Amino acid sequence: MSTDAETAPEEHIKTQPSPIDAPSTEISAKAVPGRQSAGYRSALTRLKDKVTTRNGWLGDYDFVWLCAPSLPFTKAAARKSPPFYALHADLPLVLAIICGFQHALAMLAGLITPPIIFASALNLPGDLQAYMISASLIACGILSLVQMSRFPLPGGYYIGTGLITVVGTSFATLSTAFAIFGTMYANGTCPVTVNADGTTTQGPCPDAYGYLLGTSLICSFLEMGMSFVPVRILRRIFPPLVTGTVIVMIGMSLIGSSGAPNWAGGSNDCMGRPTTGIFELCPTIFAPKPLPWGSPQFMGLGFLSFITIVLTELFGSPFLKNASIIVGLVVGCIVAGACGYIDGSSIQTAPAITFLWVHTFKIRVYPPAILPMLAVYISLAMEAIGDITASAEVSRVEVEGLEFDSRIQGGVLSDGLGGFFSALFTVTPLSIFAQNNGVIAITRCANRGAGRWCCFFIILFGVLGKISGVFLAIPNPVLGGVTTFLFASVVASGIRVLSYLPWTRRDRFIVAAAFSFGVADLLVPSFWTYLFAGVTNASAGLQGFLSSISIILTTPFLIAGIVALVLNLILPVETRSPYETEAEVPAPGTDAYAVDPEAQPMDPEAPLEKHIGA
Repeated sequence: MSTDAETAPEEHIKTQPSPIDAPSTEISAKAVPGRQSAGYRSALTRLKDKVTTRNGWLGDYDFVWLCAPSLPFTKAAARKSPPFYALHADLPLVLAIICGFQHALAMLAGLITPPIIFASALNLPGDLQAYMISASLIACGILSLVQMSRFPLPGGYYIGTGLITVVGTSFATLSTAFAIFGTMYANGTCPVTVNADGTTTQGPCPDAYGYLLGTSLICSFLEMGMSFVPVRILRRIFPPLVTGTVIVMIGMSLIGSSGAPNWAGGSNDCMGRPTTGIFELCPTIFAPKPLPWGSPQFMGLGFLSFITIVLTELFGSPFLKNASIIVGLVVGCIVAGACGYIDGSSIQTAPAITFLWVHTFKIRVYPPAILPMLAVYISLAMEAIGDITASAEVSRVEVEGLEFDSRIQGGVLSDGLGGFFSALFTVTPLSIFAQNNGVIAITRCANRGAGRWCCFFIILFGVLGKISGVFLAIPNPVLGGVTTFLFASVVASGIRVLSYLPWTRRDRFIVAAAFSFGVADLLVPSFWTYLFAGVTNASAGLQGFLSSISIILTTPFLIAGIVALVLNLILPVETRSPYETEAEVPAPGTDAYAVDPEAQPMDPEAPLEKHIGA
């Protein structure tokens, strides 16, 4: 299969330096004292050229192509693709800043969504909600820097991937956290008020968030340990059959528990449309323009944000297409503000400057949550392997061999360390974000300089507390219309992973069995609720174990993933019929797989590499 790279002019690609030449220069500069000062002078000369010359600032990148809008239904004049800036290429400053800012915009909606959902689920006060958003941004910026680095360890191990690998607050934690929070409200750990009409109202429960952080901290050691398991074994245990099933169920769960309910007005107690109390209207009766859940005004605001994303994809420039989620939020907020639906109190009360540990939570371990959180970290490791593979492909580095395996090992280890330190940073577990691979593919810039600028902007957004107040003021319908699309893209990514299967009878059987539990759990949330209702006078240890089992059973992606994992290990692999030919099984990259360039980004000028893992 031929590619454009075969006919592309050589000078049009910024190639990487030889892997042998780069280290030898560093060694000679350190080993020979006379050359050390010369090396410093050379570095200073390069820095001077970088900041004082036009080529150092702009290079030969086509910025018009990056910012020009698309005109559908017309045949646009052919444009030469911009050069590809490889991992160690000399990157112009303006391009590094612009690409870094675009990376930050691409991941911004995903970073702010989980803390907003956590805070809403626990009915936390506004100052804590704003802090949780800021802490998430700062922690993700700091730990993304670690993930992009490649620190060597004794024994040939590494920390980090050495690629533009950014991390954000994991969506996989949300479904598990909802089940944990529900258990805490049910057993009295969190306060519940009974209203006059018999309905109940859940009170603020910051302690539940502290329990989640503490449990996450100790469970992170599992993923750290998994990073030292050979990559081939991890791929054998967690093939696309398992990872795709888990990703699909994560996205579907989030649409049902957060995206769609917020689109209709709110995912809190107002969703039940009580006749009394502060949640009689959404989001509460104290909002500027409260309305019953599901009102047409709410549905219209959410649809406006959703259709804005579609129009941006249709007409937007490459730059805007990667920031379409933010564009949808901005347009939705402008209309909502003009119609009086935005409460600006969160902006007024938010501090101008903030940082980590301005607010703290009492970190403790909740024993019933240990088993579910261990399963979450296993899913994070599976997700990391697939996303690192995609990052390596789109960055045009090796996707096989010892170096690639070391990137997988370093990325999974850094992911586990991120879960440990994120808990200390008062943030829930982090995971590698896949959408930034699409930014690399479109901008054709895989240089880590852009990634470091991305981290700078993310940390800056977190330190500027007023920005968190702005995010917190986003009306639920606007947020719901955007996050529904965001979570649906997670489902699409899972389907893309499953599309790599040959779909033998064994594959169909395992996926069907996994979905039998996961989808049933999703559509009938009370399916497993009364399983242990007949157990009375249980000891504290037994009760904690039963609670752990209940949390796993009531979390759709956990129970579906466990079923897929067990069946994949115990069912014998099918022996292919001698009448079958290789042509009957579609190959990766063909139309039969319909690979989504955003989910599995492949640069059109890059040589076709073998797809590995998820």
